[in-house]
Amino acid sequence: MLLEDRVAFITGAGSGIGAAGAKELARQGAKVVVTDRDSNAAQEVASLITAEGFAADALQLDVTNDVALTDAIAEVAEKHGRLDVLHSHAGLQVEGKLEQVAVTDMDASWALNVRAHFVAAKAVLAPMRKQGGGSVIITSSNSGVQYDREMIAYATTKHAVLAMTRQMAADYAKENIRFNSLCPGFIDTPFNRGFEVQMGGREKLEEYISDVIPMGRFGTVEEIADAIVFLASDQSSFMTGHALVIDGGECI
Repeated sequence: MLLEDRVAFITGAGSGIGAAGAKELARQGAKVVVTDRDSNAAQEVASLITAEGFAADALQLDVTNDVALTDAIAEVAEKHGRLDVLHSHAGLQVEGKLEQVAVTDMDASWALNVRAHFVAAKAVLAPMRKQGGGSVIITSSNSGVQYDREMIAYATTKHAVLAMTRQMAADYAKENIRFNSLCPGFIDTPFNRGFEVQMGGREKLEEYISDVIPMGRFGTVEEIADAIVFLASDQSSFMTGHALVIDGGECI
C-alpha cells in the first residue's frame, strides 16, 4: 500500500471526484477523513469505505467557515498524531460572462475556490512541519490553464489557485511540505451543471466533448482518483508546484 498508516483530510468528498479520491486513498492504506457540507453524503462515503474494510471518518464541514475548517484540521491532527495529506477539493462553478455574473456570485466563487484552500493549507502547516513533511493537493481545473468562454468567475478563481499553490510550493519546499494543483477537465459528475447551462444543455455539452476534446470523451472519477493517490504518495516525492492537468487533451 502506498499510503499505509498515513492520515488524509479531504474536503468536498461527499460525491464525485472528492468521494472517488477518498475511497482510493483509503484503499492505499490511508486513514481518511471525509468532509462535506452535506453530512449525509460524507457519512455515506465513509460507510462505503469502512464496508470495504478500510479506515474512514465522516465530518460535516462548511469550508467557508474559517474557524470550523481550522478547528477540524487541528482536531484530526491531534486525534491521529499526524496529518500527511490534505486534498482541498470543495469548489463552486458559476457560469456567465462579466455582465451576467453578480458581484455576490464572484465573491462566493472566490470564497470557496480560493480563500477556503488558503485557510485549509495554512491550518495543515503546523502538523506537517512537526512530522517533517506532507502533501497538499488543491483542486484547480484545466480552466486554470486556459480560458473558458463565458465562465469569468470560474476561470479567474481557478487561475488564482495555481498561482497560490505555486507560491506556497516555493515557500515550503525546504520543509518537505509539497503543494500541487489537480487540474481535471470534463469529468462526468454533477459538477458540470454550470457548463451545461452555459452551453445550452446536456446534449450540447456532450457534442462539445465529442468535437473539441481530442480523446472525444468525458474522464472518469476513477482516473482522477489515481492522480490524487500519485500526488499524495511518495510516487510524486520530487514534485511540488506542479499543475497536473488531466483533460483528454482539451487544453492542447
